[in-house]
Amino acid sequence: MEIVQTSAKQKRGVKLTIIAIVVFITLVMIGFLNKISAPRMLSNIELRVNGAFVFDNPRMFKPFSLLNHQGESFKPENLKGKWSLVFFGFTNCPDICPTTMSTLAKLMKNLDESVVDDTQVVLVSVDPARDTVEVMSKYVPYFNPDFVGVTGDFIEIKRLATQLNVAFAKVVTNHERGEYTVDHGATIALINPRGDYHGFFKPPLDSARLKLTYLSMREDYKNLVSAD
Repeated sequence: MEIVQTSAKQKRGVKLTIIAIVVFITLVMIGFLNKISAPRMLSNIELRVNGAFVFDNPRMFKPFSLLNHQGESFKPENLKGKWSLVFFGFTNCPDICPTTMSTLAKLMKNLDESVVDDTQVVLVSVDPARDTVEVMSKYVPYFNPDFVGVTGDFIEIKRLATQLNVAFAKVVTNHERGEYTVDHGATIALINPRGDYHGFFKPPLDSARLKLTYLSMREDYKNLVSAD
């Protein structure tokens, strides 16, 4: 009888040991998976090496009033509530603009759905004379139907560009025919969910580096907000 009871106790002990080991291994695996799936946190030096720059103090916007590609009002309030990647270009641009827009489209395809839902890509026209709402409505969705095109009064666009340290200039290519292009860069401004100018990405741009740096900047911001 004692032998039977001892054997039963041993079996229960073995079962409990096995359960404990399984639970421990499961917890270790969960922790490991969470670690490898979490965005890699980059130092400021690593961010700069990868073409990304974060301001120590994000900058607030002064008022501006523009229109999106659906003819609706676009103001500072439209840059709040989610992250915004803002690029200045124009629809007649032969190279920089389509390349940058394609890179941003590829970036969005490579992001998790939760990040995509929390991100908007905005193309602000530096050629509002030709980039009407109708023109923008055909151009911008070609790259991604969720992208936002912005146009409007030239002075308002210049005011926004100045706040984002973006320079551009009209260059006449044929005086007789009145033909011109617009000289501009490929820097992408990053606006945080509070609607403040958070930082920027310098060219050359590629979707892999954008993803790495963007996710790191988001994670750092989340940690700072949580600490407030």
